[in-house]
Parts: sequence; structure tokens; C-alpha cells
Amino acid sequence: MSDPYFQALFADRIGGAQYGKGTAIYKFEKIKRAKRQALADHPERKLLDFGIGENDGVADQVVLQKMANEIGRPENRGYADNGVAEFKEAVARFMQRQYGVALDPTAEINHCIGSKTALAMLPAVFINPGDITLMTVPGYPVAGTHTAYYGGRVYKLPLTAEQNFFPDLEGLPGDVRERAKLLVLCYPNSPTGKTATREFYESVIRFARENNVVVVQDAAHALLSFDREPNSFLALPGATDVGVEIHSMSKGFDMIGWRLGWVCGNERIVRAFADVKDNCDSGQFIAIQKAAAAALDDPTIPARIHAKYKLRMEKLVATLARCGFRCSMPGGTYFLYTPAPKGLASGIHFENAEAASQYLITEQSICTVPWDDAGAYLRFSVTYEAADEAAEDALMAETEARLKNIGPVF
Repeated sequence: MSDPYFQALFADRIGGAQYGKGTAIYKFEKIKRAKRQALADHPERKLLDFGIGENDGVADQVVLQKMANEIGRPENRGYADNGVAEFKEAVARFMQRQYGVALDPTAEINHCIGSKTALAMLPAVFINPGDITLMTVPGYPVAGTHTAYYGGRVYKLPLTAEQNFFPDLEGLPGDVRERAKLLVLCYPNSPTGKTATREFYESVIRFARENNVVVVQDAAHALLSFDREPNSFLALPGATDVGVEIHSMSKGFDMIGWRLGWVCGNERIVRAFADVKDNCDSGQFIAIQKAAAAALDDPTIPARIHAKYKLRMEKLVATLARCGFRCSMPGGTYFLYTPAPKGLASGIHFENAEAASQYLITEQSICTVPWDDAGAYLRFSVTYEAADEAAEDALMAETEARLKNIGPVF
């Protein structure tokens, strides 16, 4: 079959004339294929899925009821554009109550259709051809993808155990410092689980000032902090002078599919984001924003979700440790980032984390996500589906039964 006439018209940013002809398989597509194969090969064996990266719970009843009340109101049917006051004001109250951060809801807060869209849009605010976005790896690639779309370049900052899973900002080459415009962070960090200290944020603010860099802190997992009270980059003196923070209704409020978050911080950056956003979307459904406002005003909701995932994480860490894995409680998030075994006691050797992950799913029907960006690691998520604690305990028992005799070698 010949190529369509427009094959040569595809933009270089997505592959140009070769778009659609590549044979490389995206990591998460490999996992999906392996899951399907494991189910086909072992229909008698339940798939234990620790690869899911989204809450398994449904939004709180208070939120669902508010949505039900608002969904049919005629005043909610129109375009939301850059957000409604009810949501922004609820965000301001939440940021003050939770983090001690005072924000002007009209100038320093703007909603987004999930934090992903904010990360996609912010490069449009700053990146010109040749500019650099500094991004930690492993990590969420969206801001880097869009940096490349605008002709910019991504400079990767490896997160290693030796650096306590913080980026080495002091070690940046001079030419990178000169061309860098954005520094994208994520704390509590996905997938390493590291939480940010006050000292780290202070060093980030100094770095941004000294190098004329804008900070974008992705706080999607902010409320899932286990080793310290949930904190905000914006709570540090000078933070609003150098950047913004992105928050999400997904992780901390069980509103994954509702697609709502917000950008807050420096007024000029928030305004520039709003200008770009005006040319990308017409806002999230107003009823969703009003339901989210109800969630933000109820501190018991994130408290329950936090307790649930912390307990699940404690159980998972204990289970894997008994099976010989080298793991400990993460600082936060619902991800356990643990060194991938180099092999098994039987003599099986794993070339990298991907090979170890493929073994677990094909031979044990246990799904994980491999990361080989800065060392070989496996990511387990505690967002597996379980109706209650009894179901959680049964899943942990089954996990231990399958892994207790494999003998991971490190």
C-alpha cells in the first residue's frame, strides 16, 4: 500500500515523513502487551497489577452529590474559559489552610484541565528555539516533549540514590546555565517517592535567581507525603518571585478522570499561562469546578486517601522485604521505587530493569513499571484495586506466595 499524499507533510517534531513507520514500542505499550499475554497464557492465575498509576477509589460522596446538584444547572452549561471564581477561591482557601501560602485567587491562580495540560502549555510561555528546559529523570516527560516542539532542548538531571534523589544543580555546565529557561521539578517525586526538604527548595530559589531560570514545580502528589507534613514550594520566601506550582485534584482527592488542577504562584507567569490557555481550550466544565471546590473545602477527604495509601505502602514494603527485595518506605507518592534485581538465585540474569519487569509479568503475572533512566529500578504502585483491607491483605499474601522463593539477586 502506498503512502498517503500527506505522509511527507507530517511535522518533524512527530517524526516527519517517517511518522507511523517506526518499529520502536513505547514502554507502557510493552507492558500492556505483556499483560494481555500473561492473561492468555495463565487464565488460571490472577494478574496482580502494581503498574497502575491512578487512584483506585471513587470521588467522595460529598463531591459526587455536589456534581449531581450542579450538572443540570443552566448557569453551568457555558464555557468556563480561565475558570470560575468559586473554584479559584476554594484553591486560595486550601493553599492557605494546608500550606500557609496566601494567594490572590483572581491573579495568582488559574485552573487547568489536569496538571498534564499545564505542563504541556508552560513551555509555550518561555521556550524559543535553542532554549533549554532542565528536567529530572526518571520523570514525567510532557514538558520536555513540548519544549522540543518549540525548538528547544531538554537537559536531563538524573535522580540517583547517591544524590538522595535530588538533581545536581551545581554541576551544570556553563553553557547549559546560560541557555536554560525552565527548571521542571516534581516533589513528592514521581516515581522515586522522594519528598523535598526546605533546604532543597531554598537552593532551588537561589539557583533560579542566579541563573535567570523559571521554576515549575509539579505538586501532583503533594498531599501524599509520608515522612513529613505535606509542603509547598511556594511557602518558601522568594518562591513566588521565581516560579509557579502545579496542583492536581487527582491523587489527593480521587478525582483522576475529572481532569482538573491549577497553576499558582507568580502573577505574571500565571497570566502568561492563562493567555496561552485561552488559545488551547475553553475551560473545564463548570460543574466539575464547583464539585472540586467542595472537595477542597473538606480536609477529611485527602486525610482519608493519605491514610489508605500509606497503610497500603507499609504492607507492600514489608511483603517485598520478606521476599528479598531491597526496599524501604518512600517519603511520599503511591509509588515504591526499588532497585531491580540483577538476577535470581536460579541463575537467571536480567540485563536491566525492563528485563526484570518482563520476567515478573510473564512468569509470575505481577505487573510493575521498569525505569532504566538513572539506574535499574522497578516501580510498584499501591493503587491496585481492592475493596477493603481484607482484600488488600489477600493480595499481599498472594504476592508473597509467588515471590518468596524466587531469590532476587542484587
